[in-house]
Amino acid sequence: MRMAPKPIQSFRDDFTYSNSPGAVARFPFPFPEDEYMYSVNIEPHVTPGPEGSVYEHLLDIDEHYLSEMHERDLVLKENPKRCLAMPHMDLACWDMIDRVMHCFSEDYPEHFKLTKAGDQWTWENKLLNINDSFTFGDSSTLPLPPMEYIGRQVQGDFALLDQRDGDLFMDAGIVTCPADWSLAFDAGMGFKEWHGPVPMAHEMGIFDRALKYLCAIPLGRPVRRLNWTLTVNARMDTSPETYPSWGSDRASVTPENVGEKVHLRVELQVLDRMSRSNALMFSIRTYLISLEDLVTNPEWAKRMHRVMKGLPEQLIEYKGLTRFHPLVVDWLAKYDPAN
Repeated sequence: MRMAPKPIQSFRDDFTYSNSPGAVARFPFPFPEDEYMYSVNIEPHVTPGPEGSVYEHLLDIDEHYLSEMHERDLVLKENPKRCLAMPHMDLACWDMIDRVMHCFSEDYPEHFKLTKAGDQWTWENKLLNINDSFTFGDSSTLPLPPMEYIGRQVQGDFALLDQRDGDLFMDAGIVTCPADWSLAFDAGMGFKEWHGPVPMAHEMGIFDRALKYLCAIPLGRPVRRLNWTLTVNARMDTSPETYPSWGSDRASVTPENVGEKVHLRVELQVLDRMSRSNALMFSIRTYLISLEDLVTNPEWAKRMHRVMKGLPEQLIEYKGLTRFHPLVVDWLAKYDPAN
């Protein structure tokens, strides 16, 4: 971790979350062109990536680690069903423990340490003051079920996708910071089922090609893509279960507060084949940046205006931007010299 973890900040109520200049500089800005093009945009997740970038390691952690782990704890206390694993996914959950512990201990050795003697493992997470010894594969030796145990120590949401009959099924996961979707609702669904609400892509045949590609991902060849939306306030948990807490936020944006309240929300999505279970580990690492911080980069500011101005109406509606999208376009216009 190239930036020390900040003290805990809030993603709810008073919204004390903020990005340091370093976090702004490494933000994964998702628009490579001035005009938004709908695509799967999958590429190899080759590691190590550029030094200091969100792509440097398989799993990225940053200055918001403690804040996100605190938020995850709050969400799971409110609704424990935001973490689930079907019985046949036990081996995949242990695969995830293996992958996370090895990656963290190798990539962030100042914060994590893994010691192994056969099946007897000892795991130390210095950031969360965890030091546990357990027998790999034996859930009774962990203080929590495997998915929850490791899921409480990684930033972002995780789903484990079981591959069978030429399809991918969302049969396990820990999802506490989703962008308007529910693990409890999608659990057990196939790939096209959980993508059912996405506009335009079905007509374009994108999901047929994507599913074929993902099912062919080999061991040791993870892939990634960026997904994005806009959210009001620095709120991580915008799930259907908590809609009463955040639904009214969309009506709170004004010409005076748009730069402060509206955030670009980007998900770094990585799919990685697991060795024992053949499942795919699907990590959804979320980054938030206010428009005020985003426009400190003049190129991002200009491009953001052009992309927002040209968004198709279907996409504006699907992403829930209808109420405040015109305010965003108008506010960004002053940063675009060609406007």
